[in-house]
Amino acid sequence: MNSRIATIARYTLLEALRTRLPALVLIALLATLGASLFIAAISVTEGARLQSGFYAAAARLASVFIAGIFVLVSITREFDDKGLDVLLALDLPRSHFILGKLAGYIAIAALIAIALSLPLAWLAGPQAVLQWTISLVLELIVVVTLALFCIITFNHLTPAATFVLAFYLLSRALTAIRLMGTHPLTGADTLSHEVIRYLVEALALVMPSLDAWTRTAWLVNDPAPWPDILQLAGQSTLYAALLTAATLFDFHRKSL
Repeated sequence: MNSRIATIARYTLLEALRTRLPALVLIALLATLGASLFIAAISVTEGARLQSGFYAAAARLASVFIAGIFVLVSITREFDDKGLDVLLALDLPRSHFILGKLAGYIAIAALIAIALSLPLAWLAGPQAVLQWTISLVLELIVVVTLALFCIITFNHLTPAATFVLAFYLLSRALTAIRLMGTHPLTGADTLSHEVIRYLVEALALVMPSLDAWTRTAWLVNDPAPWPDILQLAGQSTLYAALLTAATLFDFHRKSL
C-alpha cells in the first residue's frame, strides 16, 4: 500500500478511537445484549435460540447504523473544517485521499463487526459465528463504501444519510419485492404491474440483495455452506470496487 494511503488510513483509525465511537459501540453491545437476555427470560421455549436470533438481528442493524453514520459525519467534518482543502493543497493526489479514507473506514467497520459479534461466541456454534462475522464485515464494507460515495456526491449530511438509509432498506427488501411482483394476488395482467415488475428486475441487476448477507438462520439453524460465503465475498468486492470508482470519478471533477 502506498505510504500516503497508509498514513491517511492510520489517522482515520486514530480519529475513530479518539472520538466517542468506541463508547457508542460498547453502549450498542450492552443494550443489545441486555435486550436479548430479556427476550430469553420471557420466552416459554427455546430461549437460547430466541436470544441469539434477536441479538444477531439487532447487532447487525446497530453495526450498519454506527459504521454508516461515522463515515458520513467524518467526511462532513472534513468539509466543514476546511481540513480537506488544506490537505489537498499539498502534493497529495485526490485518489490517495479517497483510498486512504476508505481503507481506514473498512478497518473501523471490521473492528465494529468483530466487537458486536463477541457475545455470539457464547450463544452459537463457532463455525456459524465465524461465518456470521465474516459476512457482517463484508456487508459493512458495502455500507461504508456507499456512505463515502454519497457524502462525496451530495456534500451534505442529510441527503447523504437519507440515500444510504433508502438504499439499504431497499436492498434488504429487494428479494421480497421481487417475489411479490412475480406472484401477485391480483392485477397480474395489467400494464402497471408489468412496468413495476420490469423496474424491480432492473433494480435487482444493479443493487445487492443484502438479505443474503449475515443471515440469522446461520446461527439458529445450520451454518451456511462455505461456497456461499465466498460468493458473498465476491459480490461485496465487486460492489465496493464499483462504488469506489464512482467516488473517485465524482471527487476528481469537484472544485473544492
